Amino acid sequence: MYSGSGKHLHRALAGLIGTALLVFHSAALAETATLAVAANFTGTMNRLAPLFEQQTGHQLRISYGSTGKLYAQIRHRAPFDAFMAADRERPQLLEQQGLAVAGTRFDYAEGRLALWSRTPDLFTDGTAWLARQPERLAIGNPKTAPYGIAAMEVLQNLGLAQALRPALVSGDSIAQTFQFVATGNAVAGFVALAQTRAWKEEGSLWLVPNDLHTPIRQQAVLLGHGEDNPAARAWMLFLASEPAQAIIREDGYDIPEQPNH
Repeated sequence: MYSGSGKHLHRALAGLIGTALLVFHSAALAETATLAVAANFTGTMNRLAPLFEQQTGHQLRISYGSTGKLYAQIRHRAPFDAFMAADRERPQLLEQQGLAVAGTRFDYAEGRLALWSRTPDLFTDGTAWLARQPERLAIGNPKTAPYGIAAMEVLQNLGLAQALRPALVSGDSIAQTFQFVATGNAVAGFVALAQTRAWKEEGSLWLVPNDLHTPIRQQAVLLGHGEDNPAARAWMLFLASEPAQAIIREDGYDIPEQPNH
């Protein structure tokens, strides 16, 4: 992993990308990168992608899904150039399996988990409301969605996992989990805080304390398929840049410190 500040990370990525900067403003050399992106990051990508394309002339094709399902597709040689997971585990596994470019992994965001309902004034203290055992509670599938793993950790740490198990409605991805709540198929659900920013109506929100679950460190990695793709390399550099990180923060994510390799 990269170490130190964002400046050190930027330098490391610049070394990886090399000639990508030379084609930033050359439409004649513009290429397309195909990205596999964790579903929770959809809204932020809707802001980042146009800015990247405007600045570089490159184009992006983006597929969204749960981290686990995207990982499985990459394992089966789906032609993705870069992977933006909602955890660290899968990018690290891909590097170990020789499917990702060694030394390109970095944490691009730290997600915040929220208990959310479209019903106003349903709760302010999520702990007390959960203890009353709602009939239908949406979470991401813990087998494929890192936000689902975090939600189960919250319930376990609150001593409510067993009591609430019959009420759980599992979404394949955190995007589907959000839809369960938005459409009223579940009274509330554990979603990414960033997803709630797009909800323009009233509702109820409890920002889950970080000490109730393992940090949701979201990691990006350049895949072997994209190693020689200037657009993919340019995207990795852009994602680590200050303008991109500012947008990521605005959307409700933290930017984690880069650990030592």
